[in-house]
Amino acid sequence: MANTIDIRRRIRSVKNTQQITRAMKMVAAARLRRAQDRIVAARPYSAALKQVLASVASRVGEKDHPLLQTRDEKKILLLVVTGDKGLAGAFNTNVLKAAQNAIQERGWNDLQLIPIGRKANDFFKRRSIPIRHQAVNIFQALGLEHGRELATIITDDFVTGKIDAVYVVYNEFRSVISQIVNVERILPLERPKHDEATPPIEYVYEPGPEKILSELLPRHIEFQLYRVLLDSAAAEHGARMTAMDAATRNAGELIESLTLSYNRIRQASITREIIEIVSGAQALD
Repeated sequence: MANTIDIRRRIRSVKNTQQITRAMKMVAAARLRRAQDRIVAARPYSAALKQVLASVASRVGEKDHPLLQTRDEKKILLLVVTGDKGLAGAFNTNVLKAAQNAIQERGWNDLQLIPIGRKANDFFKRRSIPIRHQAVNIFQALGLEHGRELATIITDDFVTGKIDAVYVVYNEFRSVISQIVNVERILPLERPKHDEATPPIEYVYEPGPEKILSELLPRHIEFQLYRVLLDSAAAEHGARMTAMDAATRNAGELIESLTLSYNRIRQASITREIIEIVSGAQALD
């Protein structure tokens, strides 16, 4: 059985850990607030831009823009978005598992990867899958230029025929306690499906649809990737805040349990000493 000195040492250690987890929770909450404001502000623009471009793309042929060409998906480029740090519950693990499941279920044999985040880089560099590009420590000062850099890489590879499709696996931020892992196709752009009974509304574009696509489609891809990075950053802060809150509560429960054990041992020791004193007094009598 542990003595009182060992239990006091454990209580002190757990209290120090609790202070750290409480501080990390407060930091994650502050960063989550800023990240949540950014993703909430970006989502309406992203959704509207995607809807407009899908509508314009439905009125031109695949040959009118190289980013619209649909090919047999043999050569795939997969972006896997994780965080740079741990202590966020199952945030990183869920993304890595979803990426592995997607690779197996869809039979992607000719595959290249762009791991985003230190956790994804550390995980896939020990695998045999070729890595096209690495991106680490971008969430410390996340900006649109990061989405532009990734968009340049994937569009160049798609236009030159090095890849047939681009997918991304990331955590979508829903709420502080809810992050959903998504597998989305970035390229080629999906065309909307219209109901044959109700034909689509015909718009008059000035300039023509081909000119609009050539100007807006690269920006659309940049912003979609930027939106994915914002979603992942907000989801990571939410997951870390939840994990640190649970760790702080668990530390409090452990401290209570250790304190109870300490008091029991101390009480037993005092009782034993009283019995010894009484027994010694009776022996003298």
